Amino acid sequence: MQITHTVVAAAVLVMLSACASGPQFDQQTLAQAVQVPAGHRVAMETVGAGDITYECKARKDAAGQFEWTFIGPDAVLNDRSGKAVGKYFGPPATWESNDGSKVTATQLAVAPAGAGNIPHQLVRANPSVGSGAMFGVAYIQRVATKGGVAPASACAAANAGSKEKVQYQADYIFWKAA
Repeated sequence: MQITHTVVAAAVLVMLSACASGPQFDQQTLAQAVQVPAGHRVAMETVGAGDITYECKARKDAAGQFEWTFIGPDAVLNDRSGKAVGKYFGPPATWESNDGSKVTATQLAVAPAGAGNIPHQLVRANPSVGSGAMFGVAYIQRVATKGGVAPASACAAANAGSKEKVQYQADYIFWKAA
């Protein structure tokens, strides 16, 4: 009986800490380039998990050389409890809520996020389509990234045009004017 209570108590603590967890970052610990300007508040926090597609293409600035080029994401956006609340796809980069509202955005800045991880990012949202959760979103931050970098496999003339998907995860934090 004592073991059962201990196991249940541990499970409850894990669930409570997961529910209570805020963003996995502190705004002040992020590179200044990807910090959201003052005068904004967090409107929604999501965890995006999915794939990023890359294509092997000739380098524009180096004749005869090839590189993996970012094509676009395809991810499910979950709230902090794990419930699917939307999706992220592109091109163009589009965040869409399950209520049908959506935004596209323009990249303002990126900052390194550690080896093997796509960079942190700050984008300015364009006016939303629809009046749901995305209405009024001014900025979107990509933080707490895991994976998503270009494939490690060779990219050369022999496989030009081939595409590869790479798994990734990132927190997408949506900000509105305060």
